[in-house]
Amino acid sequence: MKLYYSPGACSLSPHITLHESGLKFEHVLAPTKTHQLEDGTDYYTINPLGYVPLLELDDGTRLTEGPAIVQYIADQVPDKKLAPPNGTVARAQLQSWLNFIGTEVHKGFSPLFNPATPDAVKTSTIERLMSRLKWVDGQLAGKKYLMGDAYSVADPYLFTVTGWAPRVGVDISGFANIAAFRERVAARPAVQAAMKEEGLIK
Repeated sequence: MKLYYSPGACSLSPHITLHESGLKFEHVLAPTKTHQLEDGTDYYTINPLGYVPLLELDDGTRLTEGPAIVQYIADQVPDKKLAPPNGTVARAQLQSWLNFIGTEVHKGFSPLFNPATPDAVKTSTIERLMSRLKWVDGQLAGKKYLMGDAYSVADPYLFTVTGWAPRVGVDISGFANIAAFRERVAARPAVQAAMKEEGLIK
């Protein structure tokens, strides 16, 4: 398998999940600014949408969208229990978290990365984002991870997107449960390995 990624982007989530899975894979740098691979290949020829992540399977099949990719990875290694079995209520709850993070948190950060976004829009965007993060903080009360004591593929996704806060001037230091969650996730060997490969830590 090949994972196309850009350092610190949302592709960090499947990058971490691949390390958690123990599956063999190759990570391929696909910078979101240049859209050019290190060998000169135009990334748009691989993913016409131009963004990451993209997971290319050994048979050439290409999967896009982080929440779908991490569930696919989890299902390849059911013994690792990175996701509850398909068809269970717990799996639906996991999918609910992945959808919430994708639509309410991930996309909530997006306008803040765009220098053309007017200040008034940024202000309202941050207010909405903070209200969502306040809710997440409450949901994490008394829990180690989003699904309770069990780590799942939703956790590296939340870890990844909340890591963007300092880069766009969003202060989430007041959310003690999110801070504790981030520390727990950051300490995992798979997270350390993925972040080192992306040059995010030494």
